[in-house]
Amino acid sequence: MYKVMLVDDDYPVLELLSEVIPWQQLGLSLMGTYENGLRAWEDSQRELPDILITDIGMPRMNGLELIARLKERKGNMRCIILSCHSEFQFAQQAMRLNVQDYLIKDTLDPKDLEKLLQQCKMSLDDERQSHWQHSKLSHLVDETKELRKEQWLKNFIQQPLLNPQEWMKEAEGYGVLVEDSVCLAAAGFLVDVKLAQKRFSSDQTLRFAITNVMEEVLQTMDIRVMHAAYGVKESLFLFTFRRGIKRNMFEDTAACVQAIQTTLFRVLKLEMSFLIGDACQTPEQLKGNLKSLLTAESQRFYMEEGGIARLTHEAVEQKDIFAHYDEANSELREVLLGKQPDEIGDVVERWTAFMRAEAYAPETVKDWMLKLLLDQKLKWQSLQMIRPSYSTDTLHKEIVDLSTLHEMKRWLSGHLQGIANLAGGSTGPSLRPEIMKACQYVSQHLDRKISLEEVAEHCFLNPSYFSRFFKKEVGESFIEYVTRKKMERAKELLNQTNHPSSKICEMLGYDNQSYFIKTFKAYVGVTPVEYRG
Repeated sequence: MYKVMLVDDDYPVLELLSEVIPWQQLGLSLMGTYENGLRAWEDSQRELPDILITDIGMPRMNGLELIARLKERKGNMRCIILSCHSEFQFAQQAMRLNVQDYLIKDTLDPKDLEKLLQQCKMSLDDERQSHWQHSKLSHLVDETKELRKEQWLKNFIQQPLLNPQEWMKEAEGYGVLVEDSVCLAAAGFLVDVKLAQKRFSSDQTLRFAITNVMEEVLQTMDIRVMHAAYGVKESLFLFTFRRGIKRNMFEDTAACVQAIQTTLFRVLKLEMSFLIGDACQTPEQLKGNLKSLLTAESQRFYMEEGGIARLTHEAVEQKDIFAHYDEANSELREVLLGKQPDEIGDVVERWTAFMRAEAYAPETVKDWMLKLLLDQKLKWQSLQMIRPSYSTDTLHKEIVDLSTLHEMKRWLSGHLQGIANLAGGSTGPSLRPEIMKACQYVSQHLDRKISLEEVAEHCFLNPSYFSRFFKKEVGESFIEYVTRKKMERAKELLNQTNHPSSKICEMLGYDNQSYFIKTFKAYVGVTPVEYRG
């Protein structure tokens, strides 16, 4: 997909265009929206757009200066200007910068912009095609090399090590366990895999994107390391250190994976958690350590999203979480009966904190949460307050794919919020199953930007129909609903954590902190700092 950057100090225009243009259908990816040219320029240092849509008159850096600077770095970038200025001199200057078109916002029809974007994509396709034959061979060579490396490592982990000496010769070709060195293994685990797969449309594209980012980061590091994918979810790293060298190999490894983690989130908006293993001097030690990293389900389950930790070898104590089941079930039922959906998050937060402190076995926690949710659904269905919407099999399939307590907390909160909405909470008892599904999706993804098109697709509805249908059923527009839910979550985070407002802004998927503060104040009446203080 071609990357598009949208820049305009008129936020309603940003919001409108980001929502109504079918970016993915056009083969485009909206990499970001920006309220001034300087922010867009700063972000472009990390990733350049293929297409720039920009206003002219903006604070800190105007659109024409932004175009000129970006063109110096990427001459074939396509540019479209949206502006309130219709004066001839602006148009003249824009044309000298090889801008594809100049549209006046006052009379803008999004369909006109959509046609321009299609033209830009076609010209980029033509340009790319001319280079395709030349680059295809080198790309296949790189891809084959990565697959060969991945298979070599899988064979090492999964098959018996019959000839350690022969394996050592192969390992030397990758710079692993060379003479007079030790190897430190680390494993990276992708967070929210299902969501990432949906965003990148195929596992191959997702793996390719992650591998590219990792290799670019590793090339800048003063450390010898081999990286290989291990499926879609996991990535493995083999760090090589010379024996006796005066450096802390664990600190160096942690710094390296943190750089990868930061870049993955910045460039691809993907979270990855890491476990760092033990120092190994023989193939046998390394093989055992890699297996331990890949099978450390309990430690991974309780890690924070984006965490970095040393591998532990402690066995999980088999405690009976169901001894507390009736207490949790009663507490949630009282919250739902009292029609207090805002308290659901607090209850789930308390119980997941309890599970983390007690370190119950992950499979037991999953069974406990699934039973808790099914009991609540059956209770409200028996009262004829809600219609059946998810089968037991569907819920079981969903929970199997969750690998961390954080994901489970979000999953349970989303479904319980859906029950609350249907049982007479904020959205009323007449809510239709499609809208319930949309509300659950919103509750489960408050940590990122949620588009109307994305949720409509999730509900298998046409976006225009979904928009009208949602407002009729819920009584507010989809954007108003999402904003309200995000502001309610912001209040929870301000009450329950010590995170600064800038961190909470990121945790709720906002790119612009000033806009987040303005939205919060409009909703609550005070700024986040004033609310907390």
